[in-house]
Amino acid sequence: MKKLLHTLLLLLVVGAAHAQEGIDSLIAIDEVAVVGRRPMKQIGVQRTAFDSVALKEHIALSMADVLTYNSSVFVKSYGRATLSTVAFRGTSPSHTQVLWNGMKLNSPMLGMTDFSMIPSYFIDEASLLHGSSSVSETGGGLGGAVKLATRPKEYDGFHLQFVQGVGSFETFDEYLHLGYGNERWQLSTRLVYATSPNDYKFVNRDKKLNIYDENHNIVSQYHPTERNRNGEFKDFHALQEIYYRLTDRDRLSLTAWYTASDRELPMISTSYAEEEEIENRQREETLRALLGWEHIASKGRLAAQAGYIHSWSAYDRRVTHGGNASEENDGGLPDGTMEYSRNHLNTLYGRFSGEYLPSERWLFSAEVAAHHHLSRAQGKEVIDSDGAHRAGFKEDRTELTATATARWRALPWLGLGLTLREELYDDEFSPLIPALFVDGELIRGGKLVLKGSLSRNYRYPTLNDLYFQPGGNPDLKPEKGWSYDVGLDLRLGSGKPLALSGSLAWFDSRIEDWILWYPKAMGYYTPENVKEVHSYGIEVELTPSWRPTKDWLLELHASYAWTPSLNVGERFSSADQSVGKQLPYVPEHSASATLRLGWRRWELGYKWCAYSERYTLSSNGSTITGTLEGYALSNLTLGHTLSLRWCDLSLRGAVNNLLDKEYVTVLSRPMPGINYELFIGITPKWGHRKR
Repeated sequence: MKKLLHTLLLLLVVGAAHAQEGIDSLIAIDEVAVVGRRPMKQIGVQRTAFDSVALKEHIALSMADVLTYNSSVFVKSYGRATLSTVAFRGTSPSHTQVLWNGMKLNSPMLGMTDFSMIPSYFIDEASLLHGSSSVSETGGGLGGAVKLATRPKEYDGFHLQFVQGVGSFETFDEYLHLGYGNERWQLSTRLVYATSPNDYKFVNRDKKLNIYDENHNIVSQYHPTERNRNGEFKDFHALQEIYYRLTDRDRLSLTAWYTASDRELPMISTSYAEEEEIENRQREETLRALLGWEHIASKGRLAAQAGYIHSWSAYDRRVTHGGNASEENDGGLPDGTMEYSRNHLNTLYGRFSGEYLPSERWLFSAEVAAHHHLSRAQGKEVIDSDGAHRAGFKEDRTELTATATARWRALPWLGLGLTLREELYDDEFSPLIPALFVDGELIRGGKLVLKGSLSRNYRYPTLNDLYFQPGGNPDLKPEKGWSYDVGLDLRLGSGKPLALSGSLAWFDSRIEDWILWYPKAMGYYTPENVKEVHSYGIEVELTPSWRPTKDWLLELHASYAWTPSLNVGERFSSADQSVGKQLPYVPEHSASATLRLGWRRWELGYKWCAYSERYTLSSNGSTITGTLEGYALSNLTLGHTLSLRWCDLSLRGAVNNLLDKEYVTVLSRPMPGINYELFIGITPKWGHRKR
C-alpha cells in the first residue's frame, strides 16, 4: 500500500509540473445563460437527476455507489461486487422499478435489481422518480423508479479512451472506450473489467478468542483480526451502441449490453470453517439487446423498440472436504452440495410510444409495452409437503401495459397532469391505475414551485413468489397501495456566480397485502399476504454552488430522508411482535453529501453518507444480532487533467472510508476499512466531439 501512495503522490506532483502546459491549451469561453420554460413533462413530478460528474467520477463505481453518495435512498450492500439493492421510501428492493432505455431490468424471478452489476460508466443519464412520479414510466414502483439511459456521443471522427485503475486488496479495473462518428453514424464500444481477491482485513466483533495463563485459566479475551474470506470476483461488461441518422428527423439505434460475472460470496463473520472447506459461488451471464427507431416532428415524436434479454445464473454452496473436488453422487451433484440452483431466463420486449404537442398549453403522450418472460429454474431436489419431489419450475409470463398521459398548462403559473395505466399479467387485468399531478409557481420563472401528486399502484408477485420449489404460493394476491406527496422545488441564480437549487417533499404511502416469506413447519419458507405497511416521511435536497471566477467552482449537493416505515397490519399469530414496528433493514434516517472544489483542471471531492440503526428482525428486537448500529462514511478524491498536444491525460486518486470506520450494512458482513484507489486515463486527440 505504501508503494501505491508513493505512486499517487508522484503522479500528482508530475501533474502539477505540467499543469501550465494544459492551461495554455485551454480556450476561455464566456458563460451563456439559457432561460426557458419548465418542461411540461415535469409537471408535478418529484425527480432527482444525477449529473455526469457523479456518474463518471471513476471507473470503479457502480450505480450502487452513485446512489449511496448522491441520494437519500438506502443502499443495502454486502460489499463491492456483491448484491446491492435499494430501499426507496421505506419499501423493499422489489418495490423499486429499474428501467434501462425504457426496458425493465428487474428480474421477473426475484423482482429486484442488483445495482452492483451496473457500471456507472455505462450510464449517460440517470434519475430517480419518487413515488407517484414513477407511474407515468412503469408500474409496480410502489417506492419509486430508477431511470437509466445511454445516449449517442456525437463524435466527429475516431475516439479512444483508456483508464487503468489499481487499488487496495490487489484490485484492478480497466475501462476502454472506442468510438467513431460522422454526420450519419455514431458507433461506440465500452468495456469494463474488474478483478480482485477482495481479501481486506477487519476486526471480527462476532468472535472472541481466549488468552490463557500457564494453568489454562482464561485471563483475557480479544476480538481477532481476520480477512474477508472467499470474496474474490471477476466482472466483465461490454456495451455496444450503433446509431444511424436516416434523416434529420429519423434515427435508428442498436444497443447491446453483455455481462459475465464470477463472484465468490464471502464467508460470514460467525463462520468457523476453514476457507478451503467451503465453496460459495455465484455466476451470471446476461445479454440485453435493444433495436430502436425514433421520429421527431415539429409537434411531437414517435418511437418504437424491440428488445431481448437472455440471462443465465448459477449458485453453488458446498463443502469441498479440504479443497479436494468431490465425486458426483446418485443425484448428479458433487458430494457435500448444500445449495444448488441454475436459472435460465429469456425475455422478449416491445414498446411503442408517442407524444403530441398541439399547443404550448397541452401535451399528450401514450405508450404500449409488452414483456414476455420464459423462465426455467433448477435446484437441488427436495420433497414438498405433499410428498412430491421438486427440483425447480418452468413458467412463462406475459406482461402488457398501456399508458395515456395528458398534461395541461391551465395558467402560465399552474400545471395539471393525469396518467392512466392499465396492466395485464398473463390473463389477469389490474384495476385502472391513475396518477394525478399538479404544480404551481409561487415565484414566477420556476424559481419556487409547489408540487403535488396522488396515485394508485400495484405490484404483482414474482415468479419465485408463485412457483419457487419448495414454498411458492400460486394463490398470492398483488400488493396494492395509494400514495401521495407534496413538496417545493427551488431554483435561484441559474447562470449566475452564486446559485441555489433544492427540494422539500412530504410523502405518505399505504401498501396492502405486503408479501412476506415466513417459515413453515416443514422447514422451508413460503410467501403470504400478511402485512399492511404505512410509510411516510420527508425528503430534502439542497445544491448550492459558487463560481467566483471562470477558474473556480465550489458546489455542494446534500440530501436527507426521514422514513418511518411501519407494519400496521393484523398479527398473523400470537407470537407476532412486528405490528407497529419499523420494517427490517429500513433506516429511519439517511443522508448524503458531496462537496466539489474545482480550480482550472484540478478537482478535489469529498463524499459522505450516513444511515441510522437498522433492525434485522421484524419485531425490532434488541438482541445482539437484532440491531445494526448506524454509521457514517467519508471518501476523498483528488483529480487532475493534463491537456497535451496529442492527448488528454487524467490522474485521479481516491481514499475510501477515510476515517477507517468499522461498520456493517448487513448482519455478519463486515465491510472494508480505509482503502485506496488510483486511476490513470488517456484520451488521444484523434477526433473531436461536436459542439
